[in-house]
Amino acid sequence: MALPHDELWPRAGSWPAPAPGEKSDAVLLGVPTWRTSISATGAHATPAAIRAALPRYSATLLGAPAVDVNEVLRIADAGDVHEPDGDEGVQRTVDRVRELSADARLVIALGGDNSLTYPVARGAGAGGLVTIDAHYDLRDGVSNGSPVRRLVQDAPEGERIDPKRIVQIGIADFANSAAYARRAADWGIRVITLDEVRRRGIDEVAAEAREVAGAASRIHLDVDVDSADRAAVPGCPASVPGGFAAWELRALVRALAADPRVVSADIAEVDAEADAEDGRTVRLAALCVLELLAGLASR
Repeated sequence: MALPHDELWPRAGSWPAPAPGEKSDAVLLGVPTWRTSISATGAHATPAAIRAALPRYSATLLGAPAVDVNEVLRIADAGDVHEPDGDEGVQRTVDRVRELSADARLVIALGGDNSLTYPVARGAGAGGLVTIDAHYDLRDGVSNGSPVRRLVQDAPEGERIDPKRIVQIGIADFANSAAYARRAADWGIRVITLDEVRRRGIDEVAAEAREVAGAASRIHLDVDVDSADRAAVPGCPASVPGGFAAWELRALVRALAADPRVVSADIAEVDAEADAEDGRTVRLAALCVLELLAGLASR
């Protein structure tokens, strides 16, 4: 059913393509990775699904006064990277993100499974990494379970991230192994578990994450939507009951994106083909895009 039209209620999304050499505040880029996923996924369909969901929302932040991010930010949509999986796809993604980063304050990559974090962070020149994720993503090999390890070990010299500049927020019980927990500890990664976030509060945790990762001056933010409670994100194959409430995930995203050192972000691990009938997972992913823009507008 077509959405109603109201000239006094402008919708989010449908942003134009970036003009060559034109500066943008934020630019979207679809990176539909899926071929190396550990679990079966239709994540390659998600960038288009997020774009289709964005017009369900306005771009207005309520406050005194209310602010329409469409009016205070120049937002563009650069389309999708073609076939971003595999070595050639990784390089295409790195090159495209690097190109867009030269003219934008924030590149927002629409995944795709979590393997997109590896090329997007590299392309943005990130020296610090913050993940919102139930999982460490420190597996060996090449998959959606390995991007954090790959950024530490596999990236070319000059593009690797010092693990002491990595913060992982939302790591959950019964979603990881002791071996990967030891790997994170041995490498000096700052792990802030789901329980610790709830004990300390979002503002305090976000402030610590910005301080630790921000010592590297350029931060990539990985928003793994499967960190949320499975009731909110049934379209995330690895989500578990008891994860972040939707509001907690949104608040974390906005608080972290408010830091000017965050130069890139990705939305990962949503399988649009496995979503609930009401599209709640994709809609939350679209709201995370808007929260990134809200954080950017607040800088």
